[in-house]
Amino acid sequence: MTRYTIDGSHSTAEFSVRHLMITNVKGRFSTISGTVDFDAKNPEASKISVTIDASSIDTRDEKRDAHLKSADFFETEKYPTITFTSTKVEKSGDGFKATGDLTMHGVTAPVTLEVEGPTAEQKDPWGNQRAGASATAKINRKDWGLHWNGALEAGGVLVGEQVKLEIDISMIAAAAV
Repeated sequence: MTRYTIDGSHSTAEFSVRHLMITNVKGRFSTISGTVDFDAKNPEASKISVTIDASSIDTRDEKRDAHLKSADFFETEKYPTITFTSTKVEKSGDGFKATGDLTMHGVTAPVTLEVEGPTAEQKDPWGNQRAGASATAKINRKDWGLHWNGALEAGGVLVGEQVKLEIDISMIAAAAV
């Protein structure tokens, strides 16, 4: 088994959600860290642990970012991190399914990530062995207590309930475990 450290400067955690029932708005968290213990011979023994700084949210709109950090959504002063800890990793087609506990806004609920990768290791210019992986999932934000919304005059709501998650990580091989 190889332990990888997530390289936060080359990794992203992004989301998209329906806005005004007409378009998807995307955002990202710029601070992500964690480890991946991957066993190529026995993938089911692999483990994933990710931490995201909730206050690092960026939707390219300062007012929206401030609202998302408020008690209406992430309440980042009280709940500064979003975490994922795998409870099960299993082979699925050419990739994997990583099921685990996603904790945000003080609520922990299960989620399954569809994982592509890891890619074959490559040596970077600084002598590190690196690999990458991508993961996607769809969640209902209300499952984590994120209920705030606004009714639209023409019907419908301001913010959709379904959220698409996209995570791309670059990992540096740290050690055999």
